[in-house]
Amino acid sequence: MRALVTRFAPSPTGRLHLGHAYSAILAHDAARDAGGQFLLRIEDIDPGRSRAAFVDGIIEDLLWLGLQPDGEIVYQSERLPFYAAALDRLKAEGLVYPCFCTRSAIAAEVAASASAPHGPDGPHYPGICRRLSPDARAARMAVEPHSWRLDVGQAASRAGPFSWHDEHAGEVAADPACFGDVVLARKDAPVSYHLAVTVDDADQGVTHVIRGRDLFAATHVHRLLQALLGLPVPLYRHHGLLIDAEGRRLAKRHGAPTIADLRAGGADPAALAAALRMGQMPGGYSLAST
Repeated sequence: MRALVTRFAPSPTGRLHLGHAYSAILAHDAARDAGGQFLLRIEDIDPGRSRAAFVDGIIEDLLWLGLQPDGEIVYQSERLPFYAAALDRLKAEGLVYPCFCTRSAIAAEVAASASAPHGPDGPHYPGICRRLSPDARAARMAVEPHSWRLDVGQAASRAGPFSWHDEHAGEVAADPACFGDVVLARKDAPVSYHLAVTVDDADQGVTHVIRGRDLFAATHVHRLLQALLGLPVPLYRHHGLLIDAEGRRLAKRHGAPTIADLRAGGADPAALAAALRMGQMPGGYSLAST
């Protein structure tokens, strides 16, 4: 039986808030209760928004809350060859295709369709570049920037029916088609969230993924990638999200206090962590039931 391994994987695009703290505490405590490992992974693949100062802030906030990660911190920006290898494997199997579309071209195509399917992230990509001939693709790749999209229909058909288990929802039949052809490598970044997180969880031996309910739907795509790449499938726990008095998810734009704000205001870290563990959210915030 494998030792339980959890991870906390924030993006260094801002300071941590109470929602991040709640998720980190759940992952930390699950590992400690089982005598396992709690890992910290910095998901810094967005070169336009990631900042070194925010990385330092994440570490500072976790330690202030009494959450000590195990082992070395993993940085996605240092793991690009692993993502490239996974993408190359999917290319070799004919399951991805180059996409040259701009956002405006996609929006125009969707607007022209009377029945464009929608998913958790909005309208599906309409498949413009999926319909290009091999010669057209090769000619455009030589001169145009492009992303790489997963041909979800073909990939799901090849992988066959499969599922994943969530500790709250139970056994969930995977439905990756709900997202359409997702991007696995962007024009401005060598990998997308979906591919990076799937490869990393497997490479780090993560056995239990504990994260917010907002990422529940994304697990359909992650499960498909696991099936295609022959990767182990962790157990999942998608917890409720923290909301304010108006029912809005915590966000800096809504004035949500950061952990640094609370520390500067004299908050007691042990008392704050204890309250979060009991589901008692300070400052008028609450835990959404769904």
